[in-house]
Amino acid sequence: MLDISAWWWVGGGVLVLALAALAVRGLWLLGRAVQVERCRELFRLQHERFEEQLLKAAGATGLPRGLRWVACRITGDAVLVRDTATGGIVALVPVQIGFTPAEGSDMEDVPAAREPRPATAVFTFHGGAWHTAGRVVFNHTPDQTVTAFPELQRLPDHV
Repeated sequence: MLDISAWWWVGGGVLVLALAALAVRGLWLLGRAVQVERCRELFRLQHERFEEQLLKAAGATGLPRGLRWVACRITGDAVLVRDTATGGIVALVPVQIGFTPAEGSDMEDVPAAREPRPATAVFTFHGGAWHTAGRVVFNHTPDQTVTAFPELQRLPDHV
């Protein structure tokens, strides 16, 4: 049987472990908050370059069929979300996309094909930089996109 002083050592050890776990969790949360702010600032500083990057990547997909991507303009602030499937940070960015019909396509005689279209562009943050595969969600705002895809969880606007 343990005497009273041994219980003090056991209790003290448990307390130290609990405090250490809280400290590690606090540092981990602080690190994630700093990463989010870094992501947000990098996006603000380089958004003109991202318009070109999206235009090039999305144009290479060949979608929508019969249309060429000719313009992309960011129309608002990025909404940062966490993709719970990957754990990564994603920027949902409101954009206005301009198209021209490809020569000989079914879309040449469609007047609406030349109209700018609202959309949400999707950018991912990895390797210390923003990237896009040209993924765009048409006719959705960033908030509507968060609602439509349950794996996306909005990050706080300010940490």
